[in-house]
Amino acid sequence: MNATPTADTQGAEEAEGRTGGCLCGRIRFTTRGPAVFAHTCACEHCQKLGGTPLMWWVGFETVTWTGESEPTWYETFEGEAKRGFCPTCGSRVAAIDSNIPEIGINVTALDDTSGTDLVPIHASFHENAVRWLHAVPETEHNAAG
Repeated sequence: MNATPTADTQGAEEAEGRTGGCLCGRIRFTTRGPAVFAHTCACEHCQKLGGTPLMWWVGFETVTWTGESEPTWYETFEGEAKRGFCPTCGSRVAAIDSNIPEIGINVTALDDTSGTDLVPIHASFHENAVRWLHAVPETEHNAAG
């Protein structure tokens, strides 16, 4: 996820039991806890892993894998960060960073992405973003709070 949330940036909405998964449906999950530090990331790793100008991340206290498969993990920074994807369809679904207690979820892997607590409040590596994409305004609080 590439950014550490602070108490001031954590979402106010409790979102218990959000569900999501990969494109082919082999990986399914349920989250527990509030959505924390929704943000976009335009680092070179997210761009290459996602095949897109940026990825949209949010953290959750707990993620339970409920499908027939769990993600395959790719270590993007040895001993520090890894990204989870479906080995069948290639969907990027999750991130684990050693310095962040929450499990990162690629917001587009959620079944419902409409929550106000999922609105990005930060843009990591915005200097690396494509010039034609409008920047996420930096805020000190979640759009929901």
